[in-house]
Amino acid sequence: MEVLLNEQAGRDVRYDDQLVRKLVERVTVFEDGFVVEFKSGMKVEV
Repeated sequence: MEVLLNEQAGRDVRYDDQLVRKLVERVTVFEDGFVVEFKSGMKVEV
């Protein structure tokens, strides 16, 4: 999430723990990466 926020060009965006907790349902960590599941149902594999 922090990387995504940092990529927002031209915006003064800061990491907000409360916002992340409202958006992210779970993070599953694997040996070769991880999956972020948002409360909206969207999944991002990294």
